[in-house]
Amino acid sequence: MTDIRDDVREGFRARFEREPHGVWSSPGRVNLIGEHTDYNEGFVFPFAIDRRTVIALAPRDDDRIRLASSFSDEVVEARLADLTGERIDGWQAYPLGVAWALGQRGADLAAVPGFDVFIDSDVPVGAGLSSSAALEGSIALALDDIWRLGLDRPTLAAVGQLAENEIVGAPTGIMDQSASLLGQQDAGVFLDCRSLDAEVIPLGLEAAGLTIAVIDTHVAHAHADGGYRARRESCEQGARLMGVASLRDLAVDDLVRAREVLDDETFRRVRHIVTENQRVLDTVRALREEGPRAIGELLDASHRSMRDDFEISVPELDLAVEVAQNEGAIGARMTGGASADPP
Repeated sequence: MTDIRDDVREGFRARFEREPHGVWSSPGRVNLIGEHTDYNEGFVFPFAIDRRTVIALAPRDDDRIRLASSFSDEVVEARLADLTGERIDGWQAYPLGVAWALGQRGADLAAVPGFDVFIDSDVPVGAGLSSSAALEGSIALALDDIWRLGLDRPTLAAVGQLAENEIVGAPTGIMDQSASLLGQQDAGVFLDCRSLDAEVIPLGLEAAGLTIAVIDTHVAHAHADGGYRARRESCEQGARLMGVASLRDLAVDDLVRAREVLDDETFRRVRHIVTENQRVLDTVRALREEGPRAIGELLDASHRSMRDDFEISVPELDLAVEVAQNEGAIGARMTGGASADPP
């Protein structure tokens, strides 16, 4: 089996007929718990996986950008001067968006060089594993190096989020990029999405004799589609009606008043976020004090909440969870963005 890093080097040579300056990579992620809480300024607990996006890149002596990948024979061309913050269609929106976003974080796009890049990845697209964040992270790391910006990883995560929000047009939170850029082996990233404080928490899976099985049900999703956007808008409406800046500011006890103030659908969306935030905190506490075997019921409860209150599951996902539980999993839940259309 060939190394993907060798593949991207060879791909770069074949497309651009020169040597790359270097190779950079960033992994996909799975969110252990904390679904749709990130854009509500809440808590999340993702971990990085062993699937990665890998790029080979070299600077140019002009402001041109050439993008190539293993997934297409097309070479996309652009110029740094053309990156104005307008939406871009297609996969090229991710690398071009990161270049633009770095300009918003201090890079002088009129002074830095353009670049050639070749992209390969073994992160499945649309499977809830953050293939987009893996691409954004690898591009951000590479450009930070060749442009000598000296930005830290939390800042690069914010760059990726800005690119996805403004250039791709997907209203995502910062969880995916943070997990991809901060994750470590056998550990999760406990992220406060309001303060952006992040703490790496050991999972302790090997010592407990446990393994996390990540199952691709082949039910695809896209964050730029309507289901995700509708859920976000519902959360924002709930916060406004409850008189808080975000749903992060509500505690479980506030749900009594929320039931009186909100219509049924908005209440259920709010209840998921509020209780999911508490489940993240309970998961971190359990890992610190008891170990991973103590978090199973929290995972099960998270799935029920996503299925019944947030309504983002589908029959294939529910079946996968049921089979896992019947076969002895200590806990199981769906992960990823909205998979269902808004009801």
